[in-house]
Amino acid sequence: MSDNINKHRLPTKFEAVLPILVLLGIMIPNYAMDWGLDPHMPLVLATAVAMVIGKMCGMNYTEIMSGGLKTIEQSMEALLILMLVGCLTGAWIMTGTIPAIVYYGLNLLTPQLFLPVGLVMCSVIGLASGSAWTTTATVGIAFMSIGAGLGINPAITAGMCISGAAMGDKLSPLSDSTNLSAGVAETNLFDHVRAMLTTTVPSFVIALIIYATIGFLSPSLDFDNTIAEELQVALFNEFNMTPLLLLPALAIVIVAVLRIPAIPGIFAATVVAFIFAGIFQGAGFIDMLSVAHYGCSADTGNELADVLLNRGGMNGMMWTINVAIIAIGFGGILHKIGVVETLLGTLTSKIKGVGSLILITMATSLFANISMCDQYLALIIPAALYKDLFDKHGLSRSMLSRTLEDMGTLWSPLIPWTSCGAHHTLMLGVSPIQYAPFAFVPLLTPIIALIGAHTGRLIIWADGKQSGLFSKRLKQKPVANAPEYSLKISLKALEGRKEE
Repeated sequence: MSDNINKHRLPTKFEAVLPILVLLGIMIPNYAMDWGLDPHMPLVLATAVAMVIGKMCGMNYTEIMSGGLKTIEQSMEALLILMLVGCLTGAWIMTGTIPAIVYYGLNLLTPQLFLPVGLVMCSVIGLASGSAWTTTATVGIAFMSIGAGLGINPAITAGMCISGAAMGDKLSPLSDSTNLSAGVAETNLFDHVRAMLTTTVPSFVIALIIYATIGFLSPSLDFDNTIAEELQVALFNEFNMTPLLLLPALAIVIVAVLRIPAIPGIFAATVVAFIFAGIFQGAGFIDMLSVAHYGCSADTGNELADVLLNRGGMNGMMWTINVAIIAIGFGGILHKIGVVETLLGTLTSKIKGVGSLILITMATSLFANISMCDQYLALIIPAALYKDLFDKHGLSRSMLSRTLEDMGTLWSPLIPWTSCGAHHTLMLGVSPIQYAPFAFVPLLTPIIALIGAHTGRLIIWADGKQSGLFSKRLKQKPVANAPEYSLKISLKALEGRKEE
């Protein structure tokens, strides 16, 4: 908890909720009345209110700022990773890796396999691009047209696209939400990704079976593949297309398997991609540096292809990095001035086990998504509030980051008034109210996580021991990275559990 309480008073409950109320007071009408504001300035105002409250509680400016600066410093690696992710994304587009995934993947479509193959395709493209938004704005639009030609309910097709895009985005080391979750939970990026596999893979397999069943039970129809073919032609004309372009994507897999630290690993994967760009696309060194900085620029004459190709670069990540710095600092100041102690003082006594901790973390994340209309805040605020409780229960910080994404990331597309929900509605032509019942991956993942937490399964402890999906028997895994103070508290808590 906060280290300031012996010298300064705690804020009252009204003072503690006031910064959040200010944020809500701007963000809710922002989306309801379409003001068009990004979350940056509302966060700045809420941070200013929190600093005033800290001053009212007897703290000076230096003490208050130390809370925000400390959390930003602790998250600096994640912010640097985000910058490198922009470079890697640009490199993969320039090389033709992401276009090749789309080009060859679209060849796999058949009427009966449309839904399961579409799910896998959206997942792979989301994983490769690190963006659910890009996925639905490209192949998502193509799949909606193909699904309509097959006579499939548009809500089912949209649910499939959302399931695949969200799953790929969530597990992608290139995703801003993935890096942000690892950063605010103060754990290693690849430890975080491995932790998410435990809940996301089961939900994905169940979803795949459901979509395959729907596909095989549907009548056999010829389908109009025109949009997909036009996209393939545009990509083929823009790049020297060969299956070898898929190889740079393996570099990031090797980095994860070998547990290479994220920054040198992503940098190495970027270099590999640019080497392929020079060999297969004839890219020059200056062009490579430009793409790494500013991203790719293409005019293929095909709108979907242009959406897919005009992105990436370090500059392309600055919006996310800016909001992350402000929001992480906001969370640190809330923690420093004692907001956590005031708001959770009575609640923490009611959290008796892992199951209730996971439930309250998810509930807070869902509330933030619904009320603040922003996925990033749904990740940042619960992390600031509950990370100490995860330590005191002996849990790994990667379990905190996993929980944030199981609800915060996956449910954001299911809420109509969030930026995610609005974007996907615009791209797919179906509202979240309609496609949510068929978005099986977002629906099932938090349910699986909650059942596991309440039955002693899928739990990741700070000492590296983990229970599986079908068994509570613990298996020793590598210890996930966490701050030194966090590990000390967590391991001490585990010793206490053993003594009990």
